[in-house]
Amino acid sequence: MTTETSTAPTVTDRPGPPGARPVGTPHLLDNPALAALTGPHARFAERRGHVLRYPVDVSGWVAMPDEPDAEDWADLAALAGPGAEVPLTGYCGGVPDDWEVTFRISGVQLVDENLDAAPDPEAVRLGPADVPEMLDLVARTRPGPFLRRTVELGTYLGIRRNGTLVAMAGERLHPPGWTEISAVCTDPGARGQGLATRLVRAVAHGIRERGETPFLHTAATNTGAIRLYESLGFRLRRETAFLAARVPR
Repeated sequence: MTTETSTAPTVTDRPGPPGARPVGTPHLLDNPALAALTGPHARFAERRGHVLRYPVDVSGWVAMPDEPDAEDWADLAALAGPGAEVPLTGYCGGVPDDWEVTFRISGVQLVDENLDAAPDPEAVRLGPADVPEMLDLVARTRPGPFLRRTVELGTYLGIRRNGTLVAMAGERLHPPGWTEISAVCTDPGARGQGLATRLVRAVAHGIRERGETPFLHTAATNTGAIRLYESLGFRLRRETAFLAARVPR
């Protein structure tokens, strides 16, 4: 049995061209972690049964089947370990009665519709050597989870002022044909200069150059960020959820 039901229907999904997926067929972005870990990010996948996850120092995203059964929850529990708190980002269904939901907020998923993507002359590519600075910036700005090896998931760009990293953005989930823009943040002392906008456009440019489409997630309550992303050319695709649950001991 489960204690909660899905609250996140797909919205504003435009019909595709002739030959596109039939109406009602699940979209890759409905379960983006599953599409990524069975696709371009398969090299990161840790699997048990039908449940996949990223290494815990890469990303907290877990890929569950669209309608997990008791065996799937048992496999997730075995992967995580007794008493572990498991992020279930993007999962909108219910959890078993003996699992404790420890965190839940509503979120939104936005996709590129007419974004003015462009490279930025001041943006620099960030790599493993820059991770301490990136983690420090994330700690000050709290854009969402960014871990020691998250930088391995894709291209991360940053802007430095007087040698100090003051803004960054990069790529996280990578379903086939799509790439998520994530970790968009700016140091408080450098805000109001449009750095986040420039970096989102620059990261999106690289995604577009590969023939892929950018998308992103943010909290539904983060109305300022949503307005910004919509002004840049993103549109709301669906409502989603950010939650975590504790494995029974």
